[in-house]
Amino acid sequence: MQTQTTRLKSPLNPRLAGILIALVGALLMSFDPIFIRFSGVSGFDTAFLFGLFTAISMPLFIQFRDERGLLATLKESGRPVIYSGILMLGSASALVLSIKNTSIANTFVILSAAPALAAVFSRLFLGEVTQRATWIAIGFVMIGIGIVVSGSYQSGNWFGDLLAVCAVTCVALNQTLLRKYQHVSRMASVGVGGLLLALVMFMLASPSSFSLQTWLIMALMGLFTAPFGRVLSQVATRYITAPEVGMILMIEAVFAPLWAFGFFGEIPPLASLVGGSIILLTIFLYAAQTSKPLSADVN
Repeated sequence: MQTQTTRLKSPLNPRLAGILIALVGALLMSFDPIFIRFSGVSGFDTAFLFGLFTAISMPLFIQFRDERGLLATLKESGRPVIYSGILMLGSASALVLSIKNTSIANTFVILSAAPALAAVFSRLFLGEVTQRATWIAIGFVMIGIGIVVSGSYQSGNWFGDLLAVCAVTCVALNQTLLRKYQHVSRMASVGVGGLLLALVMFMLASPSSFSLQTWLIMALMGLFTAPFGRVLSQVATRYITAPEVGMILMIEAVFAPLWAFGFFGEIPPLASLVGGSIILLTIFLYAAQTSKPLSADVN
């Protein structure tokens, strides 16, 4: 029976397909700061609205697009979908609170450890050995991230930094978990995480004060770009390892300043351009190297 978890039937090398899926997911998630800026609400309100609309969109999409239906999809995904939702709640809420208690630059630097941390978890829990080429690529991506935020890095607050560590740990654990449990519906995972996020953040948000514009802007983010970006990033774990997914998602640091320039006229600093170029070049070369087995098979 064909289900949502069926692998892509494509002439692409599976690893290359996973890289492309992760890239599209990162591209969609890179729009998050634009929606947040336009909405004009606080971090807690943003998290609540994102969770609320995600909890609406994912079940509806599963019900109408997955032949199993919502209840059967949740049942077949089993307990791992709950664990994944809890990890998404942990990463999202810790990220919001980290930004409230330390500088964004500090948070970004700590989040750049996601691929390395995912490599450690993959080794411990899955027995996967990260290839040397992947470690080299991860290293260059982290250097690029460091350059991007170098101009605005501050000492920050240790509590906010600790929350960022919690956030990146949850992200890496979730990627590893979904790498292990291939049968888990990625949409159900994001939907459960969104529901938990909405329930927790409701106590800290103030929905009665939201304008119609805020509801519409956050609906666009919460129904489409943000949840589907996360779904694609999780789908990518079926084709490539968790460290590779984490590395590619760091390309958000390149896209976000570009959107800020396009929408708000904010000229990226030189450090962002240099660091972003390193990240883009690294991922391009890694994707090119990954596609080599395909040509070998054809010949």
